[in-house]
Amino acid sequence: MILATLVISVVLGFVFFIYIENKTWSNILTAIAIIGAVLSTFYIIKNDHDHYGMKQATEQTAQPIYSVGKSKQMQMVLYQPIGTADKKKVYIYQKSADAKKKSHTRAKDDTTNKVVRINGESKMVTQTTHWKYKNKAAKLWFGIADEGNKLVKQHNTLYINKDWLVLSTTQAKALQKKMADKSYQAQLKTAGKAFVTKQVMAAMQKNPRMSAADRAKLVKQATAEFHAQAVKKLIASLK
Repeated sequence: MILATLVISVVLGFVFFIYIENKTWSNILTAIAIIGAVLSTFYIIKNDHDHYGMKQATEQTAQPIYSVGKSKQMQMVLYQPIGTADKKKVYIYQKSADAKKKSHTRAKDDTTNKVVRINGESKMVTQTTHWKYKNKAAKLWFGIADEGNKLVKQHNTLYINKDWLVLSTTQAKALQKKMADKSYQAQLKTAGKAFVTKQVMAAMQKNPRMSAADRAKLVKQATAEFHAQAVKKLIASLK
């Protein structure tokens, strides 16, 4: 509407100046048309630069996120540093456990991310701010500029279970390579067996009548503990 007003004002100004023979009326109407064109231009610029007639509206959404790792014992979210200073990171995750494609946060300057460790289910809460027209009149006048729903900023808070790994893509590749090494697997198996045996023997000294079910439970817990320690130690060596 405002752009149409500008065009009409310019056309009318030309018509008034050229075709009206009465100079007094020609000058008055031409001046009014010029004022209309100037005001239209002013508000077009103000809408474009200062978002005149608009307001910021923020919406919040939440969605569960799933590990990009295939192993249930090693669930993880990855990140890819952006730029040389590593000040910005794009986080990589899955929207469902069986997703064929990985998802990631926006790699734009208008998007920020934060990781928070929790005990519960991993999820991502997204706050998105858009420009909205203040009212129907503002939309009528400035709608042609198509500024409505234009993204202002986005902030993602990734609530990640404390047992999950948060690794860079480089660390993940190095971890995968190391875990696939047969020599390392053999070393890990030997060390793990010794760790579990030591845990079970210590427990049985305290409780010689421990049942087979309790021993099996203890073996499972000790194995998980050793695995977690081994992965933590390995990741520390990759940094």
